[in-house]
Amino acid sequence: MAAKIVFFAGLALSATGLLSPSLALLAGILFALVFAHPYEEACRSYSKFPLQVSVVGLGFGMNLHEVLRAGRSGFLYTAIGIIGALAIGLALGRILSVDRKASFLIATGTAICGGSAIAAVAPITQADDHEIAVSIGTVFVLNSVALLLFPSIGLRLHLTQPQFGLWAALAIHDTSSVVGAAAKYGAEALSIGTTVKLARALWIVPLSIVTAYAMKSKARIQWPWFILFFCLAAVAKTYVPAGAPFFAVLSRLGKLGLTATLFLIGASLSKSTLRQVGLRPLLQGVVLWAIVAVATLLAIRSGWVAL
Repeated sequence: MAAKIVFFAGLALSATGLLSPSLALLAGILFALVFAHPYEEACRSYSKFPLQVSVVGLGFGMNLHEVLRAGRSGFLYTAIGIIGALAIGLALGRILSVDRKASFLIATGTAICGGSAIAAVAPITQADDHEIAVSIGTVFVLNSVALLLFPSIGLRLHLTQPQFGLWAALAIHDTSSVVGAAAKYGAEALSIGTTVKLARALWIVPLSIVTAYAMKSKARIQWPWFILFFCLAAVAKTYVPAGAPFFAVLSRLGKLGLTATLFLIGASLSKSTLRQVGLRPLLQGVVLWAIVAVATLLAIRSGWVAL
């Protein structure tokens, strides 16, 4: 009963906006480490949908021209980053003797968009429940660390908001953590980070097709439809000025929904999840993530990568 009371209190507090996205995630993690989660399986199963709805809500606060500009500018960096992350990730998995399918899923999650990419590709690879749990658990742990760590690094290095938004989109796994970290950094970082990350998420489709062809799989490919609705929301915000007051409310609700979802995600990071991941897959994920984060940061600071 105590765990249920604390859980709902934390969720309600996160949904009010009194907590920042990073604090909501931290509160969820602290809950998971202190209490036995009364709804662990339900949170893992159903946290994806409110996240997608929240991202669509954020679209009502963004200008379409800025979305298109960031998407076009980030396309080349995204393509190079995805190919590089996949190649390095698979090489690390082989060196560390990580299960082949789990290694591919970890590399895919790091290269594109975390749990969403893993969920899309896993049925195609015919990965079993343990392989999926290990890969998602690895990416999930690193997502939580990134959301808490990246804004502090950005401030210490005096990154501009466009620089931080681009770095977050290229180096953080899940869309939720990118949006959470960028929202803490500033409005411009949020706009750029969300747009580039969603453009990156579209690569789920070609990767799924290539994977299905290579493995001769007939599994159904999951299409990231919420990205289309995000773009439609930006279209409405840009070309329907009469709806501005209503769109502002939807954008605000999107931010509140994101914060509440981050609490749910943090609350799912239980001790059993950490034990289930194991040392080698976690090491593969950490090393790959560190390489991607440092390489993209250096490229952005040197001016090689810019919007």
